[in-house]
Amino acid sequence: MAYDVLIDASAPGARVEANGEDVGATPVHIKIFGDPDGTFHDFGSYNYVVRALPVTTNQFEQVRVFQTGHMMTPEDRIPQQIYFDMNKPPAAPAPGVPVYGYPPPPAYYYGPPYYGPSFRFYYGPRYYRRW
Repeated sequence: MAYDVLIDASAPGARVEANGEDVGATPVHIKIFGDPDGTFHDFGSYNYVVRALPVTTNQFEQVRVFQTGHMMTPEDRIPQQIYFDMNKPPAAPAPGVPVYGYPPPPAYYYGPPYYGPSFRFYYGPRYYRRW
């Protein structure tokens, strides 16, 4: 199902990107595909990112990240309107919370490979007994 979402900003003419694709300058309407219950549809990514780029100096880039429900993660509802205040500095992420996407798996360290002396034992030819 397609949902029409209005994107507006405090500075008219701010460039808007949706999932890395330029969709135009504000105010702009974008079409977001979702499930019939009004949540984002899972197209294989964990997040749907809408970003507004500043027009002048002393403005900040604004980002809204919505979860799509990929691999049993929570899913967000599709908003009717998104408003970006370009003069407001972006909020700092909470400690321990990933900024984008699913947290990466833990890294395991096995240490450096060991190339030291080695020992080989030679037992000689094997004799098999036949009955």
